Amino acid sequence: MNTHSDHIPIALPMSATSGEKLSLLPPLSHAHQATDPWEVVRIARDSLLANKLRSILTMLGVIIGVASVIALLAIGHGASAAITGEIEAMGTNVVTIIPGSPNNSGPGSRIGAAQTLTIGDAEAIAALNLPLTAVAPSLNTTTQIIAPAADTSATVVGVTTDYAEANTLSITSGTFFDARQIESHATVVVLGSTLAEELFGNGSAVGETVRIKGQNLRVIGVLAEEGGSPLGSVDDQALVPIGLAQQRLFGAQTPDGNGYRVTSIAIVAKDIADLTAIETRIAIILRDRHQLATDGAEDDFSFINQSEVLGTLSTVTTLLTMFLASVAGISLLVGGIGIMNIMLVSVTERTREIGLRKAVGARERDIMLQFVAEALMLSLVGGLIGLLIGSLIALGVTLTGLLTATIQPTAVAIALTFSLAVGLFFGIYPARRAAQLDPIEALRHE
Repeated sequence: MNTHSDHIPIALPMSATSGEKLSLLPPLSHAHQATDPWEVVRIARDSLLANKLRSILTMLGVIIGVASVIALLAIGHGASAAITGEIEAMGTNVVTIIPGSPNNSGPGSRIGAAQTLTIGDAEAIAALNLPLTAVAPSLNTTTQIIAPAADTSATVVGVTTDYAEANTLSITSGTFFDARQIESHATVVVLGSTLAEELFGNGSAVGETVRIKGQNLRVIGVLAEEGGSPLGSVDDQALVPIGLAQQRLFGAQTPDGNGYRVTSIAIVAKDIADLTAIETRIAIILRDRHQLATDGAEDDFSFINQSEVLGTLSTVTTLLTMFLASVAGISLLVGGIGIMNIMLVSVTERTREIGLRKAVGARERDIMLQFVAEALMLSLVGGLIGLLIGSLIALGVTLTGLLTATIQPTAVAIALTFSLAVGLFFGIYPARRAAQLDPIEALRHE
C-alpha cells in the first residue's frame, strides 16, 4: 500500500508550504455585527412581560408622578384662565376705589375699615370730566330677602345706572334701572339669576314682589347668568337704586349727617393708558374733600386696578401651579428609585445569562444597552399610562363645571421627557454593573 498516494488532505493549523496560520473560525471580535435596535427592544419587552406584576409595580411610581404632574398643571392652567377671564370680563380698564389706607395692606386690614367714601365723592369725580365712560358708586349689605313662597339671605347692592356698564351686566328678562328710578329712589329691584330661581322657582320673577327691611319692592328685571367665579358672582345678588338703599333700607348716613356712605366707587376709563393719570387726579380731589395731607401719607382710600390685579393673580397662580407640579414630580424620583431597585434585582437574577452572552461574544456596551432599554421601556410605558390617567382626572374636573382643566402640549412634553430622564438616570448604574460582570464568574454563579 502506498501511504503517500492514498493520503487525503485535511485542513491543518499550519500550512506546510507558506507557514501561515489557517483559522477554522474568525475571531468573535471580527465576526461581531452592529446591534439591531429592534432586537434590543424585543428582548427588553419579553424580559418585562416575563414578570408582569413586578413590572407594573415598578412603573407605579412613574405612573403616579406623571398623572399628578399632568392633572395639576391642567387644573392650575384652568384656574388661572378662569380668574383671568373673570377679570377681563369686568374690564382691565376698570378701577375700584374702596375705603381704607393703601399703606395698611396686611391680612384683615380692611375688615371693619371706616366707610370714608360718600355719594358726594362719586359726584365730585364725575364733575371732573375725566376721560371716563362710567362712575358707579355702590353700597353693599347682606340681609334677608322675603318672597311670598320663599326667603333667603343675600347681598343687596345699591347701584346707579352706570353699575351695569362698570360690571358688564346684561338683562335676561325685564329691564335695568333708568335714571328716573334712580333719582326718585323707586322701590324696585333687579335680581341675579340664581337668587330669582331660589325665590320664585322656574317661574317668571318679573312683576313679583319681594320684601327687604320691611319695604315691598317690585321685581323689574333678572340678570343674565354670570356663573360662579373665585371673585364671587352677581347671580346671588339683588340690586336696588342706591338712594333707596342708603336712605330707606340701610340708613347709610354719614356721622355728620351731611351725606350718605358708599362701599366703593367703580370708574371705567375710555383708554387703559390714561389710568395712572386718572388715579392721580382722583386722589387729589379725594384728599381735598377729606381734608388729608397732599403727600398721600394720610389717605383713607385705596385704588384697586383690575389690570394690576390680573397680573398679580396670574403670577400667583402660575407659581402655585409650578410648586404643586414640582411636589408631584417627587413621585417620579421615587418611581426612578423603584426602577433602579428592580433592575439591580434583575441583574442578580440574570447573572448566568449575562455570563453566557458575554462568553459567546456580547460586548459590555451590548449588555449595558439591553438593561438601559428595559429601564427606558418601564419609564416610557409608565409615563404613557400616567398621561392617560392625568388626562382622565382633568376631564373629570372639567365635567364638574367648576373650571376647564386644559392639558397643554408643553406639560405633556415635560412630563414624558422627565419620566424618560428618570428611567435613563436610574437605569445606567444597574446596566453598568451588569456590563462589568466577569463572564467566568457569572457562569459560575448559582
